[in-house]
Amino acid sequence: MIDSINVKNWMTQEQACDALGVRKQTLYAYVSRGQIEVQGDPEHANRKLYRASDIAALLKKRNTGRARKNIAASTMAWGEPIINTRVSTIARGRLFYRGKDAVLLASSATLEAAAGLLWDAPHEPRFASVAPLGIDGSSARARLFAAIGIAAADDTLSFDDLCDEGAHLIGLFASNSVALPMSDEPLHQRIARAWHADVHADLLRRVLVLLADQELSSSAFAARVTASTGASLGASMLAGLAAFSGPMHGNAIVRVRNLLEDAARMGSERAVRLWLSNDKPLAGFGHELYPQGDPRAADLLSAFEPPALVRELIERVESVTGAKPTIDIALAALVEHCALPEGAAFALFSIARSVGWIAHSIEQMTSGTLLRPRAHYVGAAVEERD
Repeated sequence: MIDSINVKNWMTQEQACDALGVRKQTLYAYVSRGQIEVQGDPEHANRKLYRASDIAALLKKRNTGRARKNIAASTMAWGEPIINTRVSTIARGRLFYRGKDAVLLASSATLEAAAGLLWDAPHEPRFASVAPLGIDGSSARARLFAAIGIAAADDTLSFDDLCDEGAHLIGLFASNSVALPMSDEPLHQRIARAWHADVHADLLRRVLVLLADQELSSSAFAARVTASTGASLGASMLAGLAAFSGPMHGNAIVRVRNLLEDAARMGSERAVRLWLSNDKPLAGFGHELYPQGDPRAADLLSAFEPPALVRELIERVESVTGAKPTIDIALAALVEHCALPEGAAFALFSIARSVGWIAHSIEQMTSGTLLRPRAHYVGAAVEERD
């Protein structure tokens, strides 16, 4: 049932047909093909409403044009799908792992169970703790890059199948991100023990599953391109980690903290308006793939009481811009709520997402195809030969 408050996100049949410039029969065809979601109108029993964001997406696709160069350019920025995958997808504003709703899965599954699903593994993997790489005076992130780099260059690793190798790499990755205890416990429990946050172990389990994959993210694409060349799983993981480390992706927590610090110093309303006046996108708010709101953020924020500053900032942003929180600000709230150590947000996000990199890499390797896009050249005119 549609909440009457959100009716603005839906269109009547007449509005939908007018926006698309089509007859109602064509509108029905879009609905039957799953391109437009339809719901009953809570205020009029005999009337249907059509999701406005689906109609906007169809219009955007139409206006983009069908020339090859336009399609190629659009795929690189929240555009059309460019790779066939069975790993995960986003549909109707929800994230699905091999057809399973990720939010529902996160209510009880462990990261190991999520990996078994995403990898289509014959058995649930186990991420064994290992001794972290010993580099005196190095940061946790430097140690992580070094450990995965060594694994990428090691040709002596021998496993029965790719899933076993993937499980080894996840254990190596996690052990060099967090000083894990040596035990057979699920990974989230070992992380909680390492951070003296046992009481919050179930929250850590939930966020790890929610963050395990996100369709074809930049880091998943980097891992897939590497895997397509015949490189090892370790090399593919290293490529994923390199792409993930940027502030526009996995290290977005840095920008979220900057916004939260501004809100704490000058008040939420002033901070929001300052960021907007400087043409800064509001870190942690609004997601291209979730126009109605990030379901992962909503689920995680409902599982604990976020800090007062985060609650106030969310309310202020929504009242000013209508944008809803993303998983990044939910993760920042979790770290503060659980009093986790410095670097915990990046560690949790990257450990979880490494499961997705392995899933995409295995799928790409077994497809046997090379990913080699073409570039649309816009530079100086090429010289003519005499």
